[in-house]
Amino acid sequence: MKTFETSPASERFGQYFRIAPALDAAARDEVYFVRHDVYARELGFEPVRAEQREVDTYDRHALHCIVRTNDDNVRPVGCARVVLTDPRDRHAPLPFEQSCRNTLDRRIIDPAALPRERIAEVSRLAVMGEFRRRRGELHRPVALSARDSSSDPSARFPNIPVSLYFGAVALAQRAGVEYLFTLTEPRLAKHFARGGVQIETVGAPIEHRGMRIPSLMRVSQVYSSLRAMVRPIWHEVHAQMDTCYLLHEAMVQRDLAEASVSQSTPLSV
Repeated sequence: MKTFETSPASERFGQYFRIAPALDAAARDEVYFVRHDVYARELGFEPVRAEQREVDTYDRHALHCIVRTNDDNVRPVGCARVVLTDPRDRHAPLPFEQSCRNTLDRRIIDPAALPRERIAEVSRLAVMGEFRRRRGELHRPVALSARDSSSDPSARFPNIPVSLYFGAVALAQRAGVEYLFTLTEPRLAKHFARGGVQIETVGAPIEHRGMRIPSLMRVSQVYSSLRAMVRPIWHEVHAQMDTCYLLHEAMVQRDLAEASVSQSTPLSV
């Protein structure tokens, strides 16, 4: 009989959590609620709003994913977003380009010189407080421990931050993005490195709600460097995301077919 301690990481994730792209207004509203709960109510990084939603101008050209519990009492767990370049002005800077304009090492890579439709930024990674209740972690939007990548029964994994980053990579792949930038906490980069996730430093650290390092993931190269223990989580996340896209497309086609039938049916007199 498999227990939490002996089950594969991907099986534990699927048992306790589900990840999905936020493909409709209701799902995006849930994402904005999570962000407000973490960044405004808990951490005070953003102003508390009466509507309990945290939204900014970059959300107009962003993709989102959300993790929820997989039980009878479904509730949000965490979220992440991928900010694409603005289709109305591809040369408008992404958030990190503003924050790191004086610290990026353009000898390594210059975002301004890349095809703008091929770059994006991961941001607003957030995990609800009840899923990161360890000493010293309540004042961080995500929580990490070396135990999360182990079979220790006290690990909160299914590793939520890793699943959200893999979800963000899945969003980027579908959008045709190759260069995925992020402002990374040093401990987060080290945590990912243990799993073989290659995150390249592309500039000097900045102070942005704590120390953050401008970093880059090459989307096409993420999977090839993953360690064997992490790959099942990648597969599970991508399988769940792909299923959501298929179901969403089927619903869109159904609605279009019903609308077409309705328009072609003559009115009775």
